Amino acid sequence: MKTDRFTAFFAALPALLLAAPVSAQTAGQNPAGSGPIVNALSWIQGTLLGNVATAVAVIAVACVGFMMLSGRMNWRFGATVILGVFILFGAATIVAGIQSAV
Repeated sequence: MKTDRFTAFFAALPALLLAAPVSAQTAGQNPAGSGPIVNALSWIQGTLLGNVATAVAVIAVACVGFMMLSGRMNWRFGATVILGVFILFGAATIVAGIQSAV
């Protein structure tokens, strides 16, 4: 059973390494007629990453940290909240890293 998986992996490896991007895709351009959708998503992004959201996130992390230190919150749940804030504010950097790797 294990040898079948390894054989399939090594058989597919050249196809994965030699894959090229499709030339029909336009990089960095929005499709025609998507202006209102792009504007709405930009507004949502600005709301989620703006000054008010940053202040709320700082207060939330401070409260969670204080509750974890005082023993009133489970450490796993507190770490999940803090990790979620890092992912929310680091999403643009994470996506840019994934795109540059591809």
